[in-house]
Amino acid sequence: MYLWKVQELNLPSYSFKLKRLGEHTQIYDDIRRKWLVCTPEEWVRQHVVKWLESQGYPQALTAVEHALKLNGMTKRADVVVFDRKGKPFLLVECKAPEVAVNQQVLDQAARYNLTLGVPYLLLTNGLQHFCVAVPLDGQPSMLKELPSFPV
Repeated sequence: MYLWKVQELNLPSYSFKLKRLGEHTQIYDDIRRKWLVCTPEEWVRQHVVKWLESQGYPQALTAVEHALKLNGMTKRADVVVFDRKGKPFLLVECKAPEVAVNQQVLDQAARYNLTLGVPYLLLTNGLQHFCVAVPLDGQPSMLKELPSFPV
């Protein structure tokens, strides 16, 4: 059952389309253009998408639940933002607020990045956010803020 009190996150608040359907609260995803069960992780994902847009990341270049192949298996990256040339630029791994953003979350994003090859990772549970630069020829490093979207 997904009837829960929406949790305040460490992100700006946004106005979302929410509705009840039976036992579930649903949220409208503007990118996928459909109603989804509003789980705690989906609540975080929708906030992150809106926040990225407010930071200059175009919604038209943002994919939610982006499918990728990893070791012959289909996986889904929470959010992938592409640059204007269509190359993946930012991979976002979202977790529910009660899930710690730890080494396992970084490892998951890094595995997905083996396929995507993005220069930046964003890890968040809506309360804590970590941005990591992933250079092709060097060690990953933590950033103090989200990189600007390339022009």
